[in-house]
Amino acid sequence: MKYAYYPGCSAKGSSKDYEMSTQAVCRQLDMVLEEIPGWNCCGSTPAHAVDTELSAALCARNLDIAARQGAQLLLTPCPSCLSNLRAAAQRMEKPTFRQRVNELLDEPAAETFPEVISVMQAIAREKENLVKRVRLSLKGVRLAAYYGCLMSRPAERMRFEDPENPLLMENLLAACGAEMVDFPLKTACCGAAFGIPERAMTARNSGRILELAVRLGVDAIVTACPLCQMNLDLRQTQAGRAFETRFHMPVIYYTQALGLALGFTQRELGLHKLAVSAEGLLNKLDGLRRAPAAEGGQS
Repeated sequence: MKYAYYPGCSAKGSSKDYEMSTQAVCRQLDMVLEEIPGWNCCGSTPAHAVDTELSAALCARNLDIAARQGAQLLLTPCPSCLSNLRAAAQRMEKPTFRQRVNELLDEPAAETFPEVISVMQAIAREKENLVKRVRLSLKGVRLAAYYGCLMSRPAERMRFEDPENPLLMENLLAACGAEMVDFPLKTACCGAAFGIPERAMTARNSGRILELAVRLGVDAIVTACPLCQMNLDLRQTQAGRAFETRFHMPVIYYTQALGLALGFTQRELGLHKLAVSAEGLLNKLDGLRRAPAAEGGQS
């Protein structure tokens, strides 16, 4: 299957490991991601707060490119990009709003845009294919799925399962053998883009997520959002100070976890780029895989 693909800005910088693992997993599932040419930033978190029409124009330009390429479906890995693209498409349905946005574009946008879904939703459509291609089971590994506050909300825009209790990530990882714990804070906010202006608040928000993961005894937190991953991974020292403790919890992308099950190396998945090393998780996986072989040799 070929898909039009919008990687978003973070895929080329701060979340390059997400992009590496996304491409690896999709390639293994015969999902061809064709990056739309000449795409631009969707406006991410702040643009819509400054100028709604300009924010919509940024997204409408990307949607227009995909439409002119004949795409019926546009995939993006980032929840913020997904939300912005969908919000723009909805707002462009209003003629007066569309007219004002078109004035900001080089030429009027296409009348209809392709549907936009997350890469995770597209992978879920290939679940049977995924299961068939698992080379190294994740059995014995305990993971907590963390969606963040944006992936499933607002529900009417995101249309991503139960807005308070999505299960798509759990289902995909469990299909690869992982033990998925019940994680009550799976849709709680990590602090989002307040990591710079409100570091204390972000430390508290991220800290309670990390603290719960530690109490539940998971081997890693698994997420799908570049901003969530950054806050939970890069800011663990700040979060630890807020909770008067030290955290050492790997925070990986779900595509990295799937990639491990599909047999990719940690460098192919960008796991070496984490701020908090996933060595403990990788060593546990290696030990679990060696155990059956050792038992077979003894018998």
